Amino acid sequence: MSYLAGEYEVIVIGAGHAGCESALASARMGCETLLLTINLDMVAFMPCNPSIGGPAKGHVVREIDALGGEMGRNIDKTFIQMRMLNTGKGPAVHALRAQADKFSYQHTMKKTIEETPRLTMRQGMVEELIVEDGICVGVLTKSGAEYRAKAVVVTTGTYLRGKIIMGELMYESGPNNQQPSVRLSASLKENGLELIRFKTGTPPRVHKDSIDFSKTEIQPGDEKPKFFSYETKSSDNEQLPCWLTYTSESTHTIINDNLHRAPMFSGAIEGTGPRYCPSIEDKIVRFADKPKHQIFLEPEGKHTSEYYVQGLSTSMPEDVQLQILRSIPGMEKVEMMRTGYAIEYDAIVPTQLWPSLETKIISGLFTAGQINGTSGYEEAAGQGIMAGINAARKVQGKEPVIIGRSQGYIGVMIDDLVTKGTNDPYRLLTSRAEYRLLLRHDNADLRLTPLGHEIGLISDARYEGFLRKKELVEMEVERLRNTKVKPEDVNSMLEGAGSAPVSQGGDILSLLRRPEITYAHLASVAPTPYELTEEMREGVEIQIKYAGYIEKQLLQVERLNKMEKKKIPDSIVYDEVRGLASEANQKLNLIRPLSIGQASRIAGVTPADISILLVYLEHYNRVTAARGS
Repeated sequence: MSYLAGEYEVIVIGAGHAGCESALASARMGCETLLLTINLDMVAFMPCNPSIGGPAKGHVVREIDALGGEMGRNIDKTFIQMRMLNTGKGPAVHALRAQADKFSYQHTMKKTIEETPRLTMRQGMVEELIVEDGICVGVLTKSGAEYRAKAVVVTTGTYLRGKIIMGELMYESGPNNQQPSVRLSASLKENGLELIRFKTGTPPRVHKDSIDFSKTEIQPGDEKPKFFSYETKSSDNEQLPCWLTYTSESTHTIINDNLHRAPMFSGAIEGTGPRYCPSIEDKIVRFADKPKHQIFLEPEGKHTSEYYVQGLSTSMPEDVQLQILRSIPGMEKVEMMRTGYAIEYDAIVPTQLWPSLETKIISGLFTAGQINGTSGYEEAAGQGIMAGINAARKVQGKEPVIIGRSQGYIGVMIDDLVTKGTNDPYRLLTSRAEYRLLLRHDNADLRLTPLGHEIGLISDARYEGFLRKKELVEMEVERLRNTKVKPEDVNSMLEGAGSAPVSQGGDILSLLRRPEITYAHLASVAPTPYELTEEMREGVEIQIKYAGYIEKQLLQVERLNKMEKKKIPDSIVYDEVRGLASEANQKLNLIRPLSIGQASRIAGVTPADISILLVYLEHYNRVTAARGS
């Protein structure tokens, strides 16, 4: 027997990383929002790696923060180690990574949600969507509570028909032995959504006191840490080291001798696993010529003895897992506290979504996170904030916000999902972004803070600070361009930096373009009159050093934008477009692209098909205009 338990403007199902960002964005934009979760103790839980960031993923966290989201602020409060990766490479791939105190991360995020106005959080398992005349108008929980809303966001992670697998042992479960969500999966199918089956995994956890760290290599955090949030100025968090070790010849022998007990090779696993995060048994088979693989030992928090064994994701039986662990240097006497496992779950085919993350067949229903076929907390949170923004804007009668591929990694990810789909759990990589020199870690605020302010997630005070920072950087670039120096002013500095001397005067900006000259070198010859932060100085240096490359990418973006501006009316009947290849016709009907730019990125749509479509569109628009007049 059901009863009406409440009416809201937006309902978010699931309080993982996507759900938290989605609910916070919706509430902060002024919508009465309900966040429903199976277990209030699992809000923002990290069932896998206790870390945030890394290549491409760290960029997404900065973008979430630039839009006004919470993940960056939360990890800055709760990190136990912070490292900038890839510092020996170009700025496009610099990536911040934080080791989290996973329990503190959870509790801090939960507290933020509980204290946010217009946001209600309740424990309950959603079993059915309430759909009337093709519109999602609410949800029904297992206890019979019916909640009504004008928009619903589904962020169920890996809970949909979740099944845990360890060797021969299999049972229905969500991550970390939580209740799975079974009935909701059926409700999605009943309402016309196509589902796929994916798999992910996690490694065992071991007791700190049973590790011999003398046989491993220490991996400390940065002495002077940087932060994810533009609001974080300093931190007194104590940093804990991670430790590096490697698999051994014995490890590989144990795995090869037990492959008949490995579910992924015995056929017991039905779902497709992540290509870029394979299990240890998959790595040993695929890279048989490699004598060893890296294993990182990472603390799960300040107040626990559990260590996460990064690089050892496995679904092997428990007894084999212990043998594998004890074959690794430093872990000969290790005690396993939690067994690693694989988890299978349902996801939706993401090409069923508009770029706003609203489903095409059910109005008012949005999905975000691993249900859309992605892997990773950061990918989930990036989708979550966009689904929350667009659900709120739908309620408010406003146009959806869509981030372009040249604006952010969030835009790259969502465009990839809704335009190309994915055959395995999708992971963001810097190589997926064709304009990655524009989508740097340092400039996420320049790219997205104006948008965050426009939609109401960035405060006026923060926006004014952003504008001042932007102005100072522009003033400093201009000052360096206009500051002239003589050879006698700079040659001593150039010699000290191992750079060729100059024979005639010129501007200081041209010197900074030299690879070996840094902004710090200029302090002795042309000190700045402004108070610039380290982040501002970094922005100045990157703008100047990479000006030529940035200019080229901006020209490419301009060409792309012309294609994106050529909108395709939803009323177009592709069967009437003569000359289209049958595959192009099928894909265009399935995806329903919003622009010629999006159509050109669909697999199976050729340049010849795009040319035909452009000719047809010109005719279609002329006829439509004539009818209108």
